[in-house]
Amino acid sequence: MFTRYFLPRDLHPAAWWMWALGLAVAASRTTNPWLLLTIVAVACYVVVARRSEAPWAMAFRLYLYLGVMIIVLRVFFRVIFGGAEGTTIILRLPEIPLPAWAAGIRLLGDVSAESLLGGLYDGLRLAAMVICLGAANALANPKRLLKSLPPALYEIGTAVIVALSVFPQLAESALRVRRARKLRGGSSGKKFRALRAIIIPVLEDALDRSLRLAASMDSRGYGRAGLVQARTRLVTGALMIVGLIGVCVGVYATLDGSTPRFLAGPVLFTGLAIALVGFRLAGKRVHRSRYRPDRWRLAEIVVALSGVGVAVVMFATSSVDPTNLNPSLITLSWPLLSWVPLCGVLVGVLPSVLSPAPEPPYVAEEVPA
Repeated sequence: MFTRYFLPRDLHPAAWWMWALGLAVAASRTTNPWLLLTIVAVACYVVVARRSEAPWAMAFRLYLYLGVMIIVLRVFFRVIFGGAEGTTIILRLPEIPLPAWAAGIRLLGDVSAESLLGGLYDGLRLAAMVICLGAANALANPKRLLKSLPPALYEIGTAVIVALSVFPQLAESALRVRRARKLRGGSSGKKFRALRAIIIPVLEDALDRSLRLAASMDSRGYGRAGLVQARTRLVTGALMIVGLIGVCVGVYATLDGSTPRFLAGPVLFTGLAIALVGFRLAGKRVHRSRYRPDRWRLAEIVVALSGVGVAVVMFATSSVDPTNLNPSLITLSWPLLSWVPLCGVLVGVLPSVLSPAPEPPYVAEEVPA
């Protein structure tokens, strides 16, 4: 039984998404740079340990580059649009005067250390959330995720999954084009001409693969729905919209500590209940069949609970010791780090050990002549 648990196989994609969303929720609850860097390190370690050789697993580095760009832009905007909120001025730039209709906005001027640290913390938090979502995109099979969606969401899920797989497809196309150019003796330098020679084939390859995907989906019956009455369609749409609005309000109230608590849990669960009723009614008009549906096993539960555990620990410690989770920008000092939230974040590294390795790619054996 123990040996069978660790046999190489691909986990259910929803388990990886629950794990990644737990890390992202934990990152949204803190601006402590040590905790955020730990979350990023946990996501990177699990991706390196458990990603496969599939095309969507090659784009994780793009999310890392995107995270670095987010941090740089947040700090850059604090410099450009005025960063004098604080007493520790570290940079004095000439301020550009603006007309009266742009009151409240300033360009350049004095830049304080408190403002730069605020931009750095906010950018690092947003970058950590993006990297966590990139980890889910690198570990989860988007095609299996589409197959696992409920019938009421498969049309929306198709568009979302195709959008999420843009980076992996572009990364794979770029590698294929560069490999083909090397085989033909082309230069692999980083000059503008080489970049232009790579971009056009990459875009052409991505367009051809998108057309093939659309044709294959059309041949398999995607987009077909059963006949329903107008009244039923109206009721279903109203339930889904009201439910999703309730979910959005409840999630925002849960993540934002200044929002009244009656808008958090009660509104969130009420919205979920209404949305589930709407999904149930909408799913009746969609007829789908599944070949070998993905099932949840013990490994999927362990992976999902590890991500949920990180979010729960971060929520619990935010009310006990909020100063360590959100360092003060009024009095400059090194951010403190508590053991409880740190150990809670380290729970997210368990999938690298307690989950089976991905299934190796199939290699055809050569038949002797």
